[in-house]
Amino acid sequence: MSIELNRIVTTPMAQTLAIRSHSLVVDGTAEEGGEDAGPNPHDLYDAALGSCKALTVLWYARRKGIPVNDVRTVIERDASGERAGTYRLAARMQISGDLTDAQLQELQAVAHKCPVHKLMTVVTTEITTTVERMA
Repeated sequence: MSIELNRIVTTPMAQTLAIRSHSLVVDGTAEEGGEDAGPNPHDLYDAALGSCKALTVLWYARRKGIPVNDVRTVIERDASGERAGTYRLAARMQISGDLTDAQLQELQAVAHKCPVHKLMTVVTTEITTTVERMA
């Protein structure tokens, strides 16, 4: 799978981001020199965690017949220690439905095991970057 970004030339930094048939704008904040026309890369990283947790809980609940009506997820970022090597994300999930305490605990355990959480905390990600002249 490929993800493609192309600069919006009428802006200082903004890019169109294409994933399968989906498109959105990614930009730097005003403080970063952008126009804040869309989320910045840190926002997307944080959103990947929150959306993965929500989708994982919904998938699991449906599979196990757990009566989840709604899920609201909030990700709080503390990037104050990022340059020193620590980037903190706190996920708070609110789940509605006729749930027992045991089911709520089960869903919390499942949310902790979402694939993006694992990618961020357990898996070694190898990245290669090639810079070429544009034709």
